[in-house]
Amino acid sequence: MFQIQLQKGEIIQRTGDLNSKTYQVEKGLLRSYTIDDKGKEHIFMFAPEGWTIADSQPPEIPCDLYIDTLEDSTVQVLDKDLSRENPNTGLLFKRICVLQKRVILFMSASALERYEHFKETYPDILQRVPQKMIASYLGMTPEALSKVKSKRIRQK
Repeated sequence: MFQIQLQKGEIIQRTGDLNSKTYQVEKGLLRSYTIDDKGKEHIFMFAPEGWTIADSQPPEIPCDLYIDTLEDSTVQVLDKDLSRENPNTGLLFKRICVLQKRVILFMSASALERYEHFKETYPDILQRVPQKMIASYLGMTPEALSKVKSKRIRQK
């Protein structure tokens, strides 16, 4: 394990990389994402302070995700080693729980419900990332996100 300082915008993992790492965010904000055949970006998850981010592929299989920094960041870099992860089970389960809820939401929830869940899951990053990234994470266009937010304001 070692610590690195990263500047905003640095890509620390690319799709297809082998022997990808696990990153524990001490300060800053990271995200993981894919880019489809049409060049559209799809955000998989955000990792603010106290979160862990990684591609789920084993180290010997090419990874699926890009990981980059949205802010200047300090992260602990760890090799993927499940035996070592035992002491960090809480962080791993937090990540799995968030991803499971997100998949269920995509299958069944309205756009407004997905936005509300995002706000509950990531309360500290709403003002830290552009609206187009939040829209990407929620699987909608920035225009649709604006409509959801307007509808929410009218309901209050």
